[in-house]
Amino acid sequence: MKKYFLYIALILVGFFSGCKKEEAEKPKVTYETTSKVKPEVVADTNQIEVADLPIIMEGTNFLIHPIGVMTGNVKGIKSASDSQESFTVSNYGEYQITGYLKNLKFQEIGKDTLYALTNKQILIETATYLKTFSDISKQQLLVYSLADMDTNKDGKLDSSDIKSLYISTISGQKFTKLSPDFQELIDWKIIESKSILYFRTIQDTNKNGEFDAEDQLQYHFVNLLNKDWKVNSYKPV
Repeated sequence: MKKYFLYIALILVGFFSGCKKEEAEKPKVTYETTSKVKPEVVADTNQIEVADLPIIMEGTNFLIHPIGVMTGNVKGIKSASDSQESFTVSNYGEYQITGYLKNLKFQEIGKDTLYALTNKQILIETATYLKTFSDISKQQLLVYSLADMDTNKDGKLDSSDIKSLYISTISGQKFTKLSPDFQELIDWKIIESKSILYFRTIQDTNKNGEFDAEDQLQYHFVNLLNKDWKVNSYKPV
């Protein structure tokens, strides 16, 4: 009998280990065809959207309403002291909104109209207000890291998909993608005195679906004073 239970235990351990390994090896990009058409995500009508109370960045004139969902893989954030699910879908601190957000809605102070950042399917992880740059240049901008394509083709947008870099005005207008399609955002920084935004991405040059040491880093910069926010490449190495 003991041998029987030991045998069952070994089978279960092997099963769960295999599941974990399969999950860990889930690729960021799935290449099923040679088409360069962006993999679109169909909106899940079963998800219940929830809006957090609005946020206003210091010195601005627009309320920002974070929009998230309470069903599926993205649920309300649980506090460490409370085991029950809350209705909070975002966090805010240091001029940055974080979470797994389906959208942001904007409202000018003194007006009733709310309008969405975009009508496309996205998943926002961070929205950062460039406060210091705003004080110097008098331009109020937001920079976003988000997923905008189902790059691993599992039918949903989540943290397993490629993260991209976007920018907009503080009002949510001119929502513009900066990073190239199918390149994973690594990091970004702004040199306020020069009004230049630098960022790095990584390209899956060996087409194995993962981003690793065998792939190529790409370096980019944007002059934020230019109205078109044209992205330029450079080669420091």
